[in-house]
Amino acid sequence: MSADAAHVAAALIEWHAQHGRHDLPWQHDRTPYRVWVSEIMLQQTQVSTVLSYYQRFMQRFADVRALADAPIDDVLHLWTGLGYYARARNMHRAAVIVRDEHGGQFPETFEGVAGLPGIGRSTAGAILALSRDRRFPILDGNVRRVLSRYFGIEGDLTERAAIDALWQLADDCTPAEGVATYTQAIMDIGATVCTRRKPLCTYCPLTATCFARRTGKQHEIPAPKRAKVPRRSKHVFMLVALRDDGSVLLERRPESGVWGGLWCLPEFDTESATRSFASQVLRSPQINPQHLHLIEHAFTHFDLLVTPLLTRCDGPAGVMDAPRSLWYNPREPARVGLPAPIKTLLAGLTDRTLFDERLVQSRAAK
Repeated sequence: MSADAAHVAAALIEWHAQHGRHDLPWQHDRTPYRVWVSEIMLQQTQVSTVLSYYQRFMQRFADVRALADAPIDDVLHLWTGLGYYARARNMHRAAVIVRDEHGGQFPETFEGVAGLPGIGRSTAGAILALSRDRRFPILDGNVRRVLSRYFGIEGDLTERAAIDALWQLADDCTPAEGVATYTQAIMDIGATVCTRRKPLCTYCPLTATCFARRTGKQHEIPAPKRAKVPRRSKHVFMLVALRDDGSVLLERRPESGVWGGLWCLPEFDTESATRSFASQVLRSPQINPQHLHLIEHAFTHFDLLVTPLLTRCDGPAGVMDAPRSLWYNPREPARVGLPAPIKTLLAGLTDRTLFDERLVQSRAAK
């Protein structure tokens, strides 16, 4: 370990003792399973958002067997609102592998952990470092930012040369002892001090020898991402088929794509296609569906605009694909995964004011 790398490790471990985060729920009883769940939830999600989800998840799935034995709908139900649902599907698949191929015991080797669905090199290293104090480097977004600023790694950090250099620095800085503390410390300082915008350099234990601080390049390193492609908008129609008992027709979405694997309202590109589906699939549908308020939902690269069309009906007109469809009653909700905006819309169906003329525009009145 070079002198610079040794300084990074020692300074961060000392800083963490006084300023680091020590009371997060996954920091207690650090089993590989508990750390794994937290690491997956924290991908692209703030700690403040994850806290309540993690606690509910662990209450329901206390260990990897409980997760593996659960229906995927139970898993997605508890993930509703957390986003990036492929993470939940991969966790469930990985849990099944651990149960069936590893006897219910989380793998002890790096190769075994990294071979599970949804776990890459950095996440595997974090699981083993934090739960077993094993010496494996990590390189998540926070760590990448800390190392690139401190050592002056400029340019596009997505290029192979930069990635390789950062992995080498991450390995150099990881100490032989106190790995779990160091790993937590470098993640914490990246999240709370060496932030993407307005880093708090005066509070950083590395400030005196940091390249970016010395050269005034805190806002240039890491290099800004390439210009984003202009956001696009997608407008769709969704059918709200409502029976007298208050239940609504839902369909399971394909695993790939937006809201993969979740239960959602039937979706169509046009209003005419929505009406055609209602007339063919439903029994005694309302002739003129009512337009509910537009739903706007932002994804990473585009905005989704949904026009819900409400039609009352007596139920299905013919045989429906039972595994891919269900009648969901918001008053007695089933434990299934729902996109957050759709869950909100369905909850509103129990409110009588939904049908107030001030909130609903009848197509017939247009």
